[in-house]
Amino acid sequence: MTALLRYQSGLLLRSQRWLAPLLLYAAFIGVGIQAGEPVLGALGFTAAALLPVSAWSVRICLTQEPPAARGVVAAAAGRSRAHLAALLTGTVWPVLVGTVAVLVVTAIGDRRGVTVLAAATAGLLAALACALTGAAVGALASRPFLQAPGWSLAALVLGSLLALVATGSPAKHAMTALVTGARTATAEPPWLACGGALLLAAATAALACRATARLE
Repeated sequence: MTALLRYQSGLLLRSQRWLAPLLLYAAFIGVGIQAGEPVLGALGFTAAALLPVSAWSVRICLTQEPPAARGVVAAAAGRSRAHLAALLTGTVWPVLVGTVAVLVVTAIGDRRGVTVLAAATAGLLAALACALTGAAVGALASRPFLQAPGWSLAALVLGSLLALVATGSPAKHAMTALVTGARTATAEPPWLACGGALLLAAATAALACRATARLE
């Protein structure tokens, strides 16, 4: 698996397709957050903006290989393992970017009534919940479930919006926890939302890998 992750990461870096979602995320943060605003509310926005970026990143990694190269990798390592490596690669780098963003926002935000550790912990858990939920959206909006680029992009956008507003979404629960904390000046780490997002992402990855092995 390590070799597959290095291969997928190398493809992503060389293609420079990661640049567009990164710039989108930077634009969200630059426009939506200002220094000195309540830190928990800013962290909620930081986490929410990461969801569509994570979904986009996963879709990029699942579609970046030419069919011939994908066939060679699948023959050497197995379709399921190759698909899982692409999913993991597309998920990890948004988590890293989100971690940096959370730390920066925590440093510049107004932390009155909230300790640095509490704010950073709540922000990191919310960012992880949103990134994992976005990864699940990206996995369902890409191959092998949707092959046509147009339908795939439409499903990606719609799925990201629903994941942010739908009742029961781990991402929404994480954001709600931060927004409520901003009103009461108490940082409650969204552990349950993060755990739910982890289960959702794992179940989606297992479904996608099994479907890849059977359908492609």
